[in-house]
Amino acid sequence: MVTTTYMEAGRRALAEEMRRDPTVWALGEDLGRGGVFGQYAGMAEEFGPLRISDAPISEAAILGAAVGAALAGTRPVVEMRFADFALCAVDELVNQAAKARYMFGGQGGVPLVVREPMGMWRSSAAQHSQSLEAWYVHIPGLTVVAPATPGDNLRLLKAAIRSDDPVVYLEHKDLWGIEEELGADEPPGELGSARVVREGSDATVVSWSAMVHNVCEAAGELAEEGISVEVVDLRTLWPWDREAVLASVRRTGRLVVAHEAVLVGGFGAEVAATVSEALFGVLKAPVKRLGAPRVPIPYAKPLEDMLRVGPDAIAAAVRAQLLGPSPG
Repeated sequence: MVTTTYMEAGRRALAEEMRRDPTVWALGEDLGRGGVFGQYAGMAEEFGPLRISDAPISEAAILGAAVGAALAGTRPVVEMRFADFALCAVDELVNQAAKARYMFGGQGGVPLVVREPMGMWRSSAAQHSQSLEAWYVHIPGLTVVAPATPGDNLRLLKAAIRSDDPVVYLEHKDLWGIEEELGADEPPGELGSARVVREGSDATVVSWSAMVHNVCEAAGELAEEGISVEVVDLRTLWPWDREAVLASVRRTGRLVVAHEAVLVGGFGAEVAATVSEALFGVLKAPVKRLGAPRVPIPYAKPLEDMLRVGPDAIAAAVRAQLLGPSPG
């Protein structure tokens, strides 16, 4: 077992897949110097400039080239540096990559991975901090992945690279340094499979990405009060593991969905609606959603912190569900 950070896990996954499959390659800005966060450190030296390819500052050109290369038979891994910057290339992703298999009648696929570092991180402000996963889940043809741990970052990135469909791969910037003991030979994970992080009986809390760690902290706090919380990490947002969530809520009768993204139109609404429709007669309390207010993310840390869904807010939401509706 080796202590591995979230960032190192992503680098290891890509390197192992490149060694295994010569059609896998990476392109983007700053890759030759190791990537803006260091997630490609040493890879140019091992694989050379044809497989770790530095690109000009044009996200549209980068992703457009990758779509063509994928249609031609390779498996590109595209680095967008920040999830926010990928919006410059959204036409290539949403109107080309996502629709190619359908529009070509299955004659051509686009097996590419678009890595988009997401989320709030060290006062990065409104253009470098967004969580836009719900946008991509809305688009038929895209797979959407948001790992919360180093192990999942390693295994799910491998699975994403091996997928024959385009994958939007969202790594949270605030997780780069977290560590986990990982084996020397970790197989690919399963796209579309959730993980029950912590078992419980009083309420289910569903989350993904960095928010999973806040949920676990809240669950630990509630356990000291005698409240048992089941924590479900979706890991993949499309396809998402409906059955795992429904099975958990059948056991607990309560659901809180927490995410860092703006609450309005967030993917938590899809989870909440699905559970409400399928398990209306089982629920002991209305489903509760937690997310950021619909405002730009500020630079100033005190203001940024006001947008964060922290463990205290999660714990308060669970307590409110257990108390039930107010009389009258």
